[in-house]
This record gives sequence, structure tokens and C-alpha cells, in this order.
Amino acid sequence: MLNLKKSIIPHIIDQHAEEAAFLWLLRNDAVNAPHYDLDDLAKLDQRVDAHLDGLRIAGDYAWQVCCDNLEQEESGEVFAAAILALESPSTEYIKQVYKAVKQAPDTIDGLISAFGWVATHNLQGKVKELLESTDPLYQQIGIAACVSHRVDPGKYLEQSIHNEDIALKARALQAVGELGRVDLKALLLEQLTDEEPQIRFWAGWSAVLLGDRGYGLKILRLNIEQNTPFCLSAMPVALAVLETDAVKQSLKILADQQETLRFAIIGAGLSGDPIYIPWLIQQMQIVELARVAGEALTHLCGVDIAYQDLEADVPEDDLEAGPTEDAEDESVEMDADEDLPFPHFASMQQWWQDNQQNFKPEVRYLYGKPIDEEHCLWVLKNATQRLRYLAAVHLALTKPEQVLFEVSEVGQRQQNLLA
Repeated sequence: MLNLKKSIIPHIIDQHAEEAAFLWLLRNDAVNAPHYDLDDLAKLDQRVDAHLDGLRIAGDYAWQVCCDNLEQEESGEVFAAAILALESPSTEYIKQVYKAVKQAPDTIDGLISAFGWVATHNLQGKVKELLESTDPLYQQIGIAACVSHRVDPGKYLEQSIHNEDIALKARALQAVGELGRVDLKALLLEQLTDEEPQIRFWAGWSAVLLGDRGYGLKILRLNIEQNTPFCLSAMPVALAVLETDAVKQSLKILADQQETLRFAIIGAGLSGDPIYIPWLIQQMQIVELARVAGEALTHLCGVDIAYQDLEADVPEDDLEAGPTEDAEDESVEMDADEDLPFPHFASMQQWWQDNQQNFKPEVRYLYGKPIDEEHCLWVLKNATQRLRYLAAVHLALTKPEQVLFEVSEVGQRQQNLLA
């Protein structure tokens, strides 16, 4: 019989813990990345799970390594430790993870992701304990854990909306839309005049998903036009249902200001309106906006700039985007468009000249085709993550009572659902 203690090689287990945490960070970015599709996500998940398997078979030693790593106060380390804790029969393990998240709330994403990762049979009793807690942070985690598996928290959802804790209340309001809880629509509308901006926003966001085209939609439109921190979250939902003239007015407000021109470009792609195509191509002449304009055109037209050989080399004056090698430069932010192809302006003009007859006025498009249920399902199966989210939103807007498809779910599970 194998002696597990003797077979454990400490530095290998340490490496499994480090790689599981690192790959989760990659995965966390990948779910919103412009160059990852569902197959790519599933393959990355397999890499994460391979290292988790290495930890699982190492038993107590692996747990101690992951538990020690919690002191780093990083989301990836929280994820790895939470997986082992949630799959363990010991309730003490998960309590240590909760304690770590309580001390470093910014790591909450790693814990919530772990709840979504593990099989539901490992969550029995654990989620209910969170929902019944008197601590708003734990209640918030419980709501998010339910949503990650698209499970209705029942009475706890409405109770959380009435809670005075802003973060918990906002998460619950968002969950109402994600879960298609049309029975709580009236409660959402009551929150639209709340003094807290994030409460108003998530109440409006969910209300529009559930069919409201009144004040809830107005709240989203204001967030777009005023370029609030919720601007980009508002766009996929609001621009899908606003009348054409209203979309034009809102995007013009953004386009008229240099600091918000980028958001106008993104919104033009999300609008689905082919009237913006020539304007988007014109924006490709601006080096710092060319790639985001290309992505907007892809969202609208379905053109694959790299695959269809419509790509140009990135101009030298754009090569310094992102962190530099200057030790005195404190900026560590990555270039938001790093993974997007750089469009060749003249080639894009020619492409439009050759293809403009395929796009009709007054018809809204997603990835090159008129928006309908069949096409949205195709996009969910085949397109990249950002496009997949747009398709999920369109499907939810069509059927308010159904849940919003979770494009950040474990890749294999998504593939099974869409098979």
C-alpha cells in the first residue's frame, strides 16, 4: 500500500499551490478577455484543475501550504485554499479562509470563484450557514455563491435587499436580474431613488433585464452619459433596448469629449447599429483608439481583423503602452487593448466598401448577423468571451424570467449546458 506521507515531495506541492493561484489569476482575466473563447477557457480550467488535483492528493500537507499562503492576502491564494477547504469534511478549514477574507476583503473574488468551481454536493450546509449569518460580508458571499451556480437563494435574497449594508444590498439587487426573479421587480423599482449610486444602478440594471423600460432604463442611460464608474456595465443592457435616437444622443455626449471618446466607440459597437460603421473605421486612424475601434467593429460586423488579414503592425509610438522598464515609473497598469489586433485603416475601408450591402439600416446586429435567439445561442457556443456576454444579455432581455447565462462558469460545465 502506498505511503502517502513518504510519496509527498514538498517543493512539488508548493509549486502546485503557486501554479493553481497564478493560473486562477489568468483565468480571472480570461473570462472577460477579447481573445478567449469557450474552448480556450475550458482548456485553461483544465490546467488549473490539474494543479488542484496535485494539492488534493497531498492531503494535510497541501492544506497547510495553502493555509500559510493565505498570509499573502492575494485572491489566487484564497481560491486555492478555498477549494481544498470546501471539499474537506472539516469545517475548520473553511473558517480559516473566511477569516483571511475578512481581514483582506479585496480577496473576496477568489473565495466566490471557489464556490462556483466546486461541485454543488460540497456546498451542502456551507452556503446556508453564510446566508443565515449576521455578518453582511458572509451574507454577500452566500448570495454570490448561489448566483455562481444559478441557484435561487429564496427568502434570503429579499432579506438582503432590505439590509442596510450597501455592498450586500447591491449584490442582492444584481442577483435579482441574474436569476430572473421577475416577482421582485416591484421591489427593484422601489430602490431606484436610493441615495447610494450603486444601489440605484444595480436596481436599474436588474429592472431593465426583467422588462422595465421606464425609470430603470433612465438610470442606466444617465450612468452612460455621465460616465460614472458603472458606464461600461450599463452599456450592454441599456444600448440593447434604447430607441435608436436615444442611443445616438447618449453616444454623442460621450463622443464630444476627448476623455470619453473611447467609451463612445465601445458603445457604438454594442449598439448593433450599422450606421456607426464608417465612423468606427475613421477612429482607426487614431493610434490609441484603433484597436478598441476594431473590436467594436467586430462586435457589430463579425469581421475577424487578424484572421482576415486586415491587421497592421502597431505603430512605434504605441509600443510604450503598459508598464515600462523605468524603475521610477510607478504605473503598473497593463494596456487595456494589448490582446486586440491593430487594424489596417485602408484595408478596413476596403472591407466596408466590399461588405456594406450586407448591413441594413434599422436592423441591429451582433457579430455580423441580425440579433435573434438562434444567433445568440451560436455566439454563446463559438465566439469570444465579451461577445458571449453580449449574447447572454440579449437572451435574458428577450426572456426576463430566465437566468442570465453565466459565461464565467467552469468551461466544461458551460460546454455541457450548450451541447
